[in-house]
Amino acid sequence: MGRRITYLLSRYPAVSHTFFLTEIRALRRQGFDVDIISINDCDRPIEQLTHEEREERQATFYLKSSGPAAILAALWRALSSAPLRFLRAAGYAARLSRGAPRALLYRMFYLVEAAVVVERMRRAGSNHLHVHFGSEVATVALLAKQLAPLRLSLTIHGSDEFYDVSEYHLGEKMAAADFVFCISHYTASQLMRLSEYRHWRKISVAPLGVDIDKFRPGPPRDATDPVTILCVGRLNAAKGLHVLLTALARLAPRFPDLRLTLVGDGEERRSLEALVDALGIRQRVHFAGVVNQDNILPWYQQADIFCLPSFAEGVPVVLMEAMATGLPCVTSRITGIPELIDDGVDGVLVTAADADALAAALAELIASPEKRRRIGTAARHKIATRYHLDANFEALGRAFQRQLARLDRPGVAEPELSGLPETVSPSPAFHLISAPPLSAVAPVWKAEPPSPGDASVPPTIAEAKPRLEVETHG
Repeated sequence: MGRRITYLLSRYPAVSHTFFLTEIRALRRQGFDVDIISINDCDRPIEQLTHEEREERQATFYLKSSGPAAILAALWRALSSAPLRFLRAAGYAARLSRGAPRALLYRMFYLVEAAVVVERMRRAGSNHLHVHFGSEVATVALLAKQLAPLRLSLTIHGSDEFYDVSEYHLGEKMAAADFVFCISHYTASQLMRLSEYRHWRKISVAPLGVDIDKFRPGPPRDATDPVTILCVGRLNAAKGLHVLLTALARLAPRFPDLRLTLVGDGEERRSLEALVDALGIRQRVHFAGVVNQDNILPWYQQADIFCLPSFAEGVPVVLMEAMATGLPCVTSRITGIPELIDDGVDGVLVTAADADALAAALAELIASPEKRRRIGTAARHKIATRYHLDANFEALGRAFQRQLARLDRPGVAEPELSGLPETVSPSPAFHLISAPPLSAVAPVWKAEPPSPGDASVPPTIAEAKPRLEVETHG
């Protein structure tokens, strides 16, 4: 049996956080024994889950669904086995509330949940807790570490965690964590801003990735077909979709056949539908609703442009997916997105909330199939060489192994480090540094998967050239 890690997640599986599933399954393939605790139930009925999601649901411990008896038993065990430690944890939870009655109530709920997490880890024989996001779920983990001598690591995405620092206690979480992964240098910079210099050495930048074999270009689009813009994501205020609809209305007179497809659902759907009617573009906009991972690929392959005009993001996986399928992407110049997209090379960046700039960028791509092809080709090249799922998750697994081995040697002094984040990089076995020429990763406009040896597709991991890259960034 491999190294055991407990993942604590707010909701799993979840259609808006598919990277949880891909990461966990990738770590298991590397020999890790990953136990999952989800505070909330899965976000969909079982009949709407993919096969992989059903397997994960079956193997996941759902905290709030474990029942009052199990929750009370865990709370009693925490109190009776180490009463002073429990009281100190309760006092710590109270201090986190900063005297606000509502916050105090929630911190006490989190303490109860933390007791259940500790009990589940005890039963599973696990002493390492890993959490995605620095929000409330990480507060539960922070309190769990107060209740028991467990190890704690975090993956921080941004940017929501950075908007209410006092609510999310990021400074305390950085101090308590044994190590931290950030999905971008932007995310790392914000954690560095919020924490003491002595904790910076805990940070590693570990980019996410996507499966370029799954997310591949589709059959050719006829140049005479109406241009379709695609957006995939939750229909919430942070995605900037009202700006996209406004830009679409401004483009309508020039491009009478232009269409927009919105894949996803959320609290802003009614508002967006009302704006569609007010702008007179109902016939141009299709609300497709939620689409799971098994069915999402055709939506990318049947589009001409991908647009994500967000106000706040980490580094969106949907952008990586779209780029991998050879779609030219238009998105906001915010947070970690410029680390993914080089403006004008493998995507187009615009000022957030600027409908005129968004409309102008979209118009340029709509009017130029050749520019769409060129940017889409470069986009897939970028994903194949820097955001390859297997390569980046292999590197993440090695980083986990290295950090866990370090924690197993508590008497060994840590090496003198610069205090600056290190980039988690793929090993030479993944052969990705000498990137193939763009012609080798041009979109393959075929309905069927390419045959082996087809020189027009990205090389597989085994076929590409060697890569060895270890960087330190400030």
